[in-house]
Amino acid sequence: MIVGRQAEIAELEKLYHSDRPEFVAVYGRRRVGKTFLIKQALKGRITFQHTGVSPIDQDSDRGQMRMQLESFYYALLNQGLEGYKPPKTWMEAFFLLEQLLQNLDNGERQVVFIDELPWMDTPRSGFLPAFENFWNGWCSGRDNIMLIVCGSATSWILSNLSRNKGGLYGRLTSEIKLSPFTLRECAMYFRHAGIEMSQYDILQSYMVFGGIPYYISYFQKGLSFEQNVDNILFGSKPRLRDEFNRLFAAIFSHPDDSKKIVRLLATRHAGFTREEISKGTGLPLGGGLSTTLAALAESDFITGYTPYGMPKSTVCYKLMDNFCLFWLKYVEPNSKDAGFLTDNMASDILKAWHGVAFEEVCWQHIQPIKRALGIDGVRASLSAWAMRGYDSQDGAQIDMLIVRDDNVVNLCEMKFASTPYSINKDEEMRLRHRIEALKATLSPKQTVHLTMITTYGVAYGKHSGIVQKEVRMEDLFE
Repeated sequence: MIVGRQAEIAELEKLYHSDRPEFVAVYGRRRVGKTFLIKQALKGRITFQHTGVSPIDQDSDRGQMRMQLESFYYALLNQGLEGYKPPKTWMEAFFLLEQLLQNLDNGERQVVFIDELPWMDTPRSGFLPAFENFWNGWCSGRDNIMLIVCGSATSWILSNLSRNKGGLYGRLTSEIKLSPFTLRECAMYFRHAGIEMSQYDILQSYMVFGGIPYYISYFQKGLSFEQNVDNILFGSKPRLRDEFNRLFAAIFSHPDDSKKIVRLLATRHAGFTREEISKGTGLPLGGGLSTTLAALAESDFITGYTPYGMPKSTVCYKLMDNFCLFWLKYVEPNSKDAGFLTDNMASDILKAWHGVAFEEVCWQHIQPIKRALGIDGVRASLSAWAMRGYDSQDGAQIDMLIVRDDNVVNLCEMKFASTPYSINKDEEMRLRHRIEALKATLSPKQTVHLTMITTYGVAYGKHSGIVQKEVRMEDLFE
């Protein structure tokens, strides 16, 4: 059974039953479930499949090409090719694939699935021209061919297939971007797996693993949220040993540069501008940095936004990958501590992370938040705002602003707590200061609604009347 992914399954089914050649690219962050989706949605209907060899731990460029060709040849042999010697070039390799498909052709739809295609494009291998020739010169003339390519290196897929300026320009007939699970889909997954978890613990698991199916697939029945995280990330033999480094090595052509940027972004919740990133990482402020930032954004590790009140040309980049944030803050310095989360769950060590991680989850679930506010049909922009303080005036920081076209601005305060959140006198004064500071920047026709996004709501009290709208944890699961 596939949890969620109904739109993607329907798209693949429609393409399978079309009466023309189809060229489909499926992409998304590593571990998000691309391969599983394709194999399950088209189970028993794949004519030929192959997976590129991971570049991790490979040596020279020439050695990489030889290994990729060798692996491809063995896949051909396993699936019925006979009477041909190992290919020495990619042009020859794809010719062998054509021969195999012709031999297997019975007039029905032939699905060719090539997984991790970007890994096969090693330096100076001539892979891309041969692949272009395979589609343009052979597949495109056969109405029963459905070519599906897949890759975690999203920037490679987009640059070489989706935005190709050469022989593959406009050749894709469909693109499917697979995103991480939502909270609702995570709840569906745990139910399907027979794992009993409260919404509170599912939310916390999302704050650690970010809705990545591969990661939450390691959860075991009968263990608490804390015990599961300890087994997966901490101790002498964690399930995801060195996952952070392997993740970047498998996706990015310059993994060290990507990790430098992610490490920097993990230090400031509001993010950094390109100039600040260049200064903080030592990476030159030029095309290379722009390419790396784009690759990180396309793979859903970071997002760019224009801070409220700034020109549209000003872009801040903030970390959006929950797993990377938790890994850098807690796993790296405490990896050998087998019971780290169990021992520290009630301590102040995790308090600051809870706040930041919950805010990230809210940014990732803006659509359920808009639905809960009854504004899902209203056009709005999402932003954050920081106002510097002066001698005569305190500063203010607002981590989420929903600026709406109907002249309402939702000033969102996000609070993670194990009980209903209480607003005391000092908190009310801080909130009023933020509201007034924001009002001073708005036009007379605009108004501000203080919106509390919490786990269990706001406790009724003397100071809770300042709140205009509430969104609770349960709303994020809708």
